[in-house]
Amino acid sequence: MEFKHKPVLLKETIKGLNIKKDGIYVDGTLGGAGHSKEILKQLTPKGILIGIDRDQEALDAAKENLKEYQNVKYIHGNHDEIEKILEELKIPKVDGILLDLGVSSYQLDEKERGFSYLGENELDMRMDKTQKLTAKDVINTYSEEKLSNIIFEYGEEKFSRQIAKKICETRKTKEIKTTKELVEIIEKVLPSFSKKDGHPAKRTFQAIRIEVNDEIKPLKETVKKCIECLNPGGRLCIITFHSLEDRAVKNAYTEAKGQCTCPKDLPYCICGAKSEGKIINKKPIIATEEEQKENSRSKSAKLRIFEKT
Repeated sequence: MEFKHKPVLLKETIKGLNIKKDGIYVDGTLGGAGHSKEILKQLTPKGILIGIDRDQEALDAAKENLKEYQNVKYIHGNHDEIEKILEELKIPKVDGILLDLGVSSYQLDEKERGFSYLGENELDMRMDKTQKLTAKDVINTYSEEKLSNIIFEYGEEKFSRQIAKKICETRKTKEIKTTKELVEIIEKVLPSFSKKDGHPAKRTFQAIRIEVNDEIKPLKETVKKCIECLNPGGRLCIITFHSLEDRAVKNAYTEAKGQCTCPKDLPYCICGAKSEGKIINKKPIIATEEEQKENSRSKSAKLRIFEKT
């Protein structure tokens, strides 16, 4: 299947990176390389792009999409390990980093990956097919309480307890193996009025996907690592699609910016507050109405930018 993925907030992100033509840039979520291609267009052959992705299929598609460029380094890995990746490449600092979080359109469309609640496929949901934990493991082995908490926190699903209870009741008689089986369980639980707000399984599938790929827990620490990897004047652009992601990024940026906690009547700072840079946009940048009409995925997208000093 062709890897089609329309980059969200493309113009805003490229502008936010403030690209230096001979600089070194990291796309920590390479995907179909839509953002990366625009970065490369602004780089000279002396500039370098490092493309990281957990999904080998995404990397293969990106190599094809960027085949005209020779100044690209492809890394099968996780952006959470950016410090280690740069160390292995013997690159101490970079001029810009982009993270476009969440699942790609390709992964959703590729039904066999189990991300989609449409059709009948194995419960997988792994972005990196080499990892062990799958959605089937989560659904069939997690306790009712743990499942309920995940569905509520990551999916913001009001009926998380009822869904978790029904999952645990069903798996007592047989293992839940497919996306269709999980959808049928959810549909039995949700009241009819709640189904007006999109597909009834949407929030639960999102929650299970986030848990399988550990998308939230390490994010705040990852943001800090990315800032540490920047040269002075370098920028970090992060696009989120979930309120928990956006909150983690916002909090990490605020901490990195630093804030004096001394009483206002003191003539100078004694708390030792240290700033690593500045937040470029206090409010997140969102997609234009035109982009939201053209690309429904952009409706929940938020871009936050940080500049290292």
